Formats: sequence, C-alpha cells, structure tokens
Amino acid sequence: MTAYVVAFVEMLDEKVFRDYQGVAGSAFGAYDAKFLTRGGDHKVLEGPAEDRTCVLVEFPSMEKAEAFWNSPEYQAAIKMREGAANMQVLLIPGGD
Repeated sequence: MTAYVVAFVEMLDEKVFRDYQGVAGSAFGAYDAKFLTRGGDHKVLEGPAEDRTCVLVEFPSMEKAEAFWNSPEYQAAIKMREGAANMQVLLIPGGD
C-alpha cells in the first residue's frame, strides 16, 4: 500500500535549506520516493490561513517511508536543516 509524507515548511534560511535539499535528495531516491508537489500556489478552502509551503511525497509503502525517515542519511540531513526551517511532517497511508 502506498504511503504519503506531507510536510508543511516555514522557511527561515533559504541557503541552508537548499544545502539540505541537496543532501536529502539522495536519501529520498534510495527509498523510491516520488515528489508529487513541492509547494507553489495553494488556496485554503476551509479553516485558518496556511502560509507554509506544502510538500507531498509518495512512497511505495509505510515501511519504506519509515525506513527513509529513520535512515542515517536522512537523519544527517535533518541535523543539517536545523535552524533553516520549521517543519511539521505527517506520514499518511494510501487508500489502495
């Protein structure tokens, strides 16, 4: 069953965040991640305003997504990102 990682990102330091993206990219690739969207314009249809960037990533399974998140490569990328962004990250099972 597919799984989705949804991240809401508040950018604090764009240069450091870009460096993080470069390091994190190989970790995403190693776990068969597919980016479905990386931000762009959005419209709130209900609820409070949301100014953070939304990122949606598809993984083949919950297990693969969790293995990615817990991998030494991605954990190193998270440390690199500290102070560059505030993030909320959700893991959601697909409806297959």
